[in-house]
Amino acid sequence: MIAARSARRLLWEVLRLVLGLAASQPFAIGGVDAAEQRLVLAVPGIPPIFLSVLPYVADREGFFGKYGLSVEIKPFDTGANAARAVLAGQIDAAMATTPIVIAMDSNANASLVGIYGLESPDWLIGSTDPKIAACTDLKGTMVGVDAVAASRAIALRQMLLVCNLSLADVTLVGLGSNVGAAMIAGQLKVGVLHLDDIPTIERELGHPLTIVMRFQDARPLDHINMLVARADKLKANRDAYVRLLAGLIDANRFLRDPENRDAVAAIATVTGRSEEDIKAALPGFIELDYWPSDSAGLSRDHVQAVIDSEVATGGIKPGVTPVAYEELVDTTVWKDAREMAESHR
Repeated sequence: MIAARSARRLLWEVLRLVLGLAASQPFAIGGVDAAEQRLVLAVPGIPPIFLSVLPYVADREGFFGKYGLSVEIKPFDTGANAARAVLAGQIDAAMATTPIVIAMDSNANASLVGIYGLESPDWLIGSTDPKIAACTDLKGTMVGVDAVAASRAIALRQMLLVCNLSLADVTLVGLGSNVGAAMIAGQLKVGVLHLDDIPTIERELGHPLTIVMRFQDARPLDHINMLVARADKLKANRDAYVRLLAGLIDANRFLRDPENRDAVAAIATVTGRSEEDIKAALPGFIELDYWPSDSAGLSRDHVQAVIDSEVATGGIKPGVTPVAYEELVDTTVWKDAREMAESHR
């Protein structure tokens, strides 16, 4: 299992030894010549949430190394804190919640730039109590989220608008990425969940979870997450970020191939899920096109919908000019990465 999962990385290490290359020396593999570059990439959740599977596959299968890049993947408790770490210059990039990035750029002139994004949110509100089955049933309930101002709470706020409720109508319980575990333990009945939470909860409870609402039904036009860098760092070291995305493009192709399902499931156990539950959840993510494969995942209509929503719900302070789409995203990095990946398949 380990050998299969790490075959690409092991192959490269063998090549290093055979050719007598030191890790810091220039090298060529897959047609890419470069001195090895290094980036630190933050992912949300401890353990990491499922969106982190893509960079972990890129790392463990050697796709970053293929393009001369060494990536340290660093889990943060929330995407909000990961974005703040990028802004502070502590790390190079982060997968951060889109509304939070928009709010930071608008309210604080943060200059965070999105270079890849997830346009199809998998959020849902789940209930272990069949009596809590509709949006209006949520009034007065305790709802598990990651933190009061973090991504699950933001998703909940947007879903509650469908039935004219607000966060003031529920009691938020901050649990980081452990909302599903708390529901299994009976500590609360309702939580904002990801798709990969469902197989685990249903297996542990022994009965189906009641799906109160899916985010895509409430807001079909939205944006969940951006891979962001600080504008000055992106400008100074753009080539490294192109290589980062090239590795993710290869990883995306790899995880979509059913023949690689076992390898992907083994890698994805970093999320705390069992291989069985991962295999059950992964097809749903692929069907949703959760990790966009044919674009940077930063289309104007999806991103602008979130900007408008942040203005309407107060995420962007009154009187503040919202960040412009052109300032918020840079799709040219992904375009260059795609050319790199396609030329070295």
